[in-house]
Amino acid sequence: MEAVSYSVLRKNLRSYLQQVNDDATTLLVTNRDNADDAAVLMSKRDYDSMIETLRIMSNPTLMDKIRRGKEQITAGKTKQHELIKPND
Repeated sequence: MEAVSYSVLRKNLRSYLQQVNDDATTLLVTNRDNADDAAVLMSKRDYDSMIETLRIMSNPTLMDKIRRGKEQITAGKTKQHELIKPND
């Protein structure tokens, strides 16, 4: 993760925003005066994805269904079918 000071971020905000959105990178924004006063900049798309992953992983019922599905795939207890088209 790249680190950049608050003042450098402020001067180059547009390019840093483009970087985190185009490259799916995160950026650590630091404060020279207070090392504990830091933040992470990431794209909204990556943030939404991370939150959704945390939501899924914190749901025991859903995680159990995912585990059972993986076990069925490993055991060969699945079958392939054509996708159902809407309005069919």
